Amino acid sequence: MLSQYRGLRKENYILCFGRLVTSMGAMIWPMLTMILSQKMGMGAGQIVWVLAAAGILSLPSNLIGGKMADHFNKKMNIVYLDMVSVACYVICAIIPLSGKSIILMFIAASCQNMENPSYNALTADITLTEDRERAYSLQYLCGNLGLVMSPTIAGFLFRDYLWLAFLLSGVSLGCSTVLIFFKVKNITPVEDNSEKAVYQVNRDDKGLWEILRENKLISLYILIVSSFFATYQIYNYLLPLDLVRIYDDSGAVIFGTVTSVNCIVVVICTPLFTRMFSRLSEPVKIMLGQVFLLIGFAMFLLFSGHIPFYYIAMVILTWGEVFNVLSESPYLTRRIPASHRGRINGLVEFFRFGMTSIYQMVIGFIYGISSSVTAWIAVLVIGSVFVLLCIVLIVKDRKIYRNLY
Repeated sequence: MLSQYRGLRKENYILCFGRLVTSMGAMIWPMLTMILSQKMGMGAGQIVWVLAAAGILSLPSNLIGGKMADHFNKKMNIVYLDMVSVACYVICAIIPLSGKSIILMFIAASCQNMENPSYNALTADITLTEDRERAYSLQYLCGNLGLVMSPTIAGFLFRDYLWLAFLLSGVSLGCSTVLIFFKVKNITPVEDNSEKAVYQVNRDDKGLWEILRENKLISLYILIVSSFFATYQIYNYLLPLDLVRIYDDSGAVIFGTVTSVNCIVVVICTPLFTRMFSRLSEPVKIMLGQVFLLIGFAMFLLFSGHIPFYYIAMVILTWGEVFNVLSESPYLTRRIPASHRGRINGLVEFFRFGMTSIYQMVIGFIYGISSSVTAWIAVLVIGSVFVLLCIVLIVKDRKIYRNLY
């Protein structure tokens, strides 16, 4: 399974290892809902407004990051933005937990959002069209390999040593930054003259909105992947609230271990699915991702209070996540001009976080006026609508991008 990742450029492996090191210290964000509820005494309604505000404030950063990716050195974008994030996490470790800590966390998150278009565009630049799925798959695999233990460790640090989780996040991100700065040297885009690369020809004479008007299906794709991200993030909101309500302080440990199961399944299934489903088109994988996500959420609803089923549901939900990641970046980079990768990636991030903020406010409102059960049902109904949109994408994509089939 691992041999399929041979033959990529050296810089691909360095970027992947950087993801791994960064993820090893990603201990804060999985615990955010519990930090707000248990450490700062916020209710479900207040928490959803804080999460939504964070998403809304991050929207400009995604567009700015996309612009930076297309007009500046992508590698240095990553380095400079990581440096700001490191400083924020270290300060959070030093000062007492308060509203200032939350603001610093949001600044760090905004910087990470700004660098994502540069990361994605740089990976596409240095990778041939036919190798994109392997490159993004390996990057995703390494990121989750680093995440295998960090949520569980964060669950145990949560009660008495939360400051140490902040410090470890900053240190690991700093190590990744140093690695990329010194080891990623050749970022010259590859020359790809294959038939499948015909849609990637530079279009410097065209603006972003002109490109989108010429490629209307990309707009549908952005809507679908944004809905997947928004739906997926709901489990980070509803599941912790359910676990705290049912298990009190033990909920943090349960949630940490459930999240670690997510990462373990990703590590096992990413190379497996990459090999087994390489012949499936990206739109079909996107639909499968939506379907498995909804099955996992249905199990969270039907088996609430039964701990073993939380782990089974997470396995199924993670299958959906893997399918989505294997399709998302390859789909986009194969169908848009190379000159606009950063801006369109930034636009994707903009809509993902915008839709997530709206989604969280709606579900939070339903949770507040009704119950957890009603909120989970609403998520399932909305997700089913987007499964139908995936079917439309499958049919139309084959007609418009024939060279890719």
